[in-house]
Amino acid sequence: MKRHFYTLISILFLLGTAISGRAQQVQVEASLHQVSIKIGEQTTLHLIAHIPAKSAIIFPALADSIGKIQIVNIAKPDTVIDKNNSGQETITQNYTVTGFDAGSYKIPIYTFRTPTASYTTDSLLLEVTTVPVDTTKSIYDIKQPFAVSYTFWDWLKDNWPWVAIPLALILIAIGIVYYLKHRPKKEVVKEKEIILPDYAIALNKLYALRDKKLWQQNEVKQYHIELTDTIREYLEKRYRIQAHEQTTDEIFAGLKYKDIQEANLARLRQILTLADLVKFAKEKPEAAENELSLDNAIDFIEQTKPVVAPPVIPVIKEDLPK
Repeated sequence: MKRHFYTLISILFLLGTAISGRAQQVQVEASLHQVSIKIGEQTTLHLIAHIPAKSAIIFPALADSIGKIQIVNIAKPDTVIDKNNSGQETITQNYTVTGFDAGSYKIPIYTFRTPTASYTTDSLLLEVTTVPVDTTKSIYDIKQPFAVSYTFWDWLKDNWPWVAIPLALILIAIGIVYYLKHRPKKEVVKEKEIILPDYAIALNKLYALRDKKLWQQNEVKQYHIELTDTIREYLEKRYRIQAHEQTTDEIFAGLKYKDIQEANLARLRQILTLADLVKFAKEKPEAAENELSLDNAIDFIEQTKPVVAPPVIPVIKEDLPK
C-alpha cells in the first residue's frame, strides 16, 4: 500500500513538472513601433505571443479606440515558426493607431488566455506631440488655386484612343462601301437556250421510249400509250389538228387534205390501229409488231418533218467597166 502511494506521488510530480515546463514556454508582450508621434501621424501597436507549436491562445479583443488613441486598421495575425526551435511559434497581431490630441496616453495591460492559464503584458506609454508653430511670422490668406489652361490639343492627347478607333472604323466602312460599289463586275455569260424543232423533240422521245424497254417487261399497253401520245403531239404541232382529242378515224379525216404520201399514211395507220387493239381489245402483239410500230413512228416523222430551205445569199454584181 505504501509503495503504491509513493508511485502515485511520483507520477503527479512528473505531470506537474511537465505542465509547468509547458506553461513556461508561453510568453506574451506588447510594443509600439514609435513611442512618440505628432498629431495625426500613425504608429503600430504590436501584440505578440510566443507559444508551443499548434497550441491554442486567445488574443485580447480591442475596440476601435484605446481611450483617445484611435485604431485605424487591424491587420491579420501573422504566425512564424522559430528557426532555432521548430516546436515553438510566434503569433503577432498589429494595430495601426493614431492620436489627434496632444498628450501622453497609457496603453493598458492586455491579457492573453490559454486553456490552462492567463498571461499579461506590460503597459505602454504613447506620446502625441503638437506641430511647432512659428508665431513670429504674420498670418497669410489661403492662396487661390492656379488656373491651368486646358486646350483642345491637351484633351486630344488624353483621349486620342477614343477618337482614333472610331475614326479608323468609319474609314474602313467607307472603304468597304466604295469597293463594293466600284469593284469590277464579273460578266455572266448565259448559255443560249437551244430550242429544238418539234420533230426533233418527238424523235428524242421515241428513242428514249426504245431505251426504256417497256414491252420487253410485259408493259405492252404502257408502251403503245407513250408511243401514240408522242405521235399525236407531233401531228398537232405539225398539221394543226386536235389529235389528242380525236379517234383514229377522225385523225385520218383531218389529214385527208394534208400533203402526206400514202406510204407515210400507211405507217401512221399501222401505229394507231395496233395501239387501239392493245388499249381497247387487249391485243397482245408479237415482238416484231411492237418494234415495227416504233420504227414506223420514227420513219413517219423523218419523212414528214418540215424541209428547211438553205438561206439565200444575195449576189452583188460588180459594175463592169464600160
